[in-house]
Amino acid sequence: MHPRAFAILTALLLGVLGLGSVAVTDWTPAPVAAAAGENTADGTAGTAGAAPAGTAQPAVSATPTGDPAVWTRSTLRNKLMAEMESTDPGVALADLDRITKQLPYTVRFCHPIAHELGHAAVKRFDADFQKVISFPHETCAAGYLHGAVEEMLNASAQPETDLLKLCAPKNSGPCIHGVGHGTMFVAKQDVAKARDLCNKFPTDQNRIRCSEGLFMQLFGPDEEDEKAKANLPADKIAQDPLYPCKEQPSLFQSACFFYAPTFYLSSHDYPNHPEVYAEALKWCLNGKASGGSVDCSRGVGSRTMKYNLDREDWAAQQCATAADGWQRKACAEGLVSYYTVNYTDGGAAGRLCAKITSSEMQGYCRSAGGLSSSLD
Repeated sequence: MHPRAFAILTALLLGVLGLGSVAVTDWTPAPVAAAAGENTADGTAGTAGAAPAGTAQPAVSATPTGDPAVWTRSTLRNKLMAEMESTDPGVALADLDRITKQLPYTVRFCHPIAHELGHAAVKRFDADFQKVISFPHETCAAGYLHGAVEEMLNASAQPETDLLKLCAPKNSGPCIHGVGHGTMFVAKQDVAKARDLCNKFPTDQNRIRCSEGLFMQLFGPDEEDEKAKANLPADKIAQDPLYPCKEQPSLFQSACFFYAPTFYLSSHDYPNHPEVYAEALKWCLNGKASGGSVDCSRGVGSRTMKYNLDREDWAAQQCATAADGWQRKACAEGLVSYYTVNYTDGGAAGRLCAKITSSEMQGYCRSAGGLSSSLD
């Protein structure tokens, strides 16, 4: 064959073979392992770097539980609501308890999530309250119980009489506290109307317990629930930083001052401004003339511990910034108050005090070890 004709024929054959190989070859790029901690497109976690050339790539898999590295309120809430719908409230509450014990930072938002579980349970079990509360519900300071009571009262045609029946015959503190939350739903955040409902209880002890839930709901509502928006007019707050506590009847003032710091801390972006805890103690001095500064300072201590359960000594250091000993002591009482609500075993207060390095603050902690844990 002539050399030129041979060359042309060879080129044609190579071209045909090349097109064939293109047609049968999968040109989809091979997956590359993501860097450590980075999420791939399907949400699974990657490995730390790619394997050397010529070695097999390991399969990228999710964590054993499928849980995110860091919980947010919405991701934790969605997980637990889905669990409750597919199983029962007991499973979801047990999981919530496990997560909050393993990851103390989640305590910041576990109580309102537990509230939501309680609301949903009442609807699921057609307002069979005894069935709803048959599941263990102590986790997150009994938030599930509070939410269930809220829903029962909110749906009641006669809340002013039903509120006396819900917790009977035991009338436990956490249940009455839940009724206090419920009064604010019934009264649509009107403090005076909610207070009148709390006054239906025949004893001062239960009126006070009810007021604790009332003011916790006022100062720390679930702002994602339109029925629970905080009713704190800016002009009133400008005139009186501790509004509306000073104008409450004496029986209700203590709970009001105690929970007022919840609103102060949230409105000053405490997660990103840790200095606000010390500032809150100074802010509490606005209640000195009316005798509310001690309760307010206890409230600061309680919230400081709630939002910083994973760094107990740091929380005590915030209390130590107060200028006067009486306020440092009150703040320490608040630390113990919340710690013993969250960790209900008998040795909780002792463990907390042992982690505090300041001898003064440790002394206050020890003296407060027997403080009632009815507040959350």
